[in-house]
Amino acid sequence: MKVLRSRLYDLEREKVQSARSQDRKSQVGSGDRSERIRTYNFPQGRLTDHRINLTLYKLEQIINGDALDEVIQALITEDQAARLSSLEE
Repeated sequence: MKVLRSRLYDLEREKVQSARSQDRKSQVGSGDRSERIRTYNFPQGRLTDHRINLTLYKLEQIINGDALDEVIQALITEDQAARLSSLEE
């Protein structure tokens, strides 16, 4: 009985660890350049958000907070459009 209980426990523990590992991998990603979210290019004064294909040449104003609303509004608009399209399907 002890051996059976030990094997069942190990099997269940392995299943839980595998699920956690998969979940962690999906959240963290691999760190490749292809997974980049946003690029800050200081020499050109450019901010690019790769998720929504937004490029602004106002990096200094964005960092100071003066043009941050443009980035936030673009993200909100894209999110709302994505939610609308998922509801229509």
